[in-house]
Amino acid sequence: MAQLYFRYGAMGCGKTMQLLQVAFNYEERGQKVCVIKPAVDTKNGTKLLTRIGPERETDFTFSRSQNIFKRIASNYADCSCILVDEAQFMSPAQVDQLMQIVVELDIPVIAFGLRLNFKLKDKGFEGSTRLLQVAHRIEEIKTICDCGRKATLNCRFCNGELVVDGPDILIDDGKSEIVYKSLCHHCYAKYKRQQAQKGTKC
Repeated sequence: MAQLYFRYGAMGCGKTMQLLQVAFNYEERGQKVCVIKPAVDTKNGTKLLTRIGPERETDFTFSRSQNIFKRIASNYADCSCILVDEAQFMSPAQVDQLMQIVVELDIPVIAFGLRLNFKLKDKGFEGSTRLLQVAHRIEEIKTICDCGRKATLNCRFCNGELVVDGPDILIDDGKSEIVYKSLCHHCYAKYKRQQAQKGTKC
């Protein structure tokens, strides 16, 4: 029986690489997959890119207002699996549409994304919150902090300074150097202490 999976992890843990591996495994056996991602993720256009090289064109990208169930039912109902990258950017209604795909079309759906936003607050990513509520299976993809501890926090740095406020989606504003790092709680606290000592608000 088909199920909805949510595989989450901090930035840099290899979510997209795992998605591409799943797609390869299905296609190696002659089965068809559909790979999609939210259009708001503009960093690589319509492609999925990994830090170590492999890449893939999506079958389609979607806006927050698009009905994913209808698109899949009309054009991809013959697929053996639906794979979603950057699922945190989905609307709650679209997550429910993923469940509709599982229940009505009997197609398994594997969604990959972040659990927390850089503010480390609830309701930061509506898509992730809804996936945590309804997914049949929730699996963590682990990664490590620079210090070697387990990294669970997604942190935004602007011009080298930790920031904890601002829009959820900020890839490059053209004026500042925006960098995201996966940190453990110990290193996150260290950065906050350093900024407090310098009198810098984060």
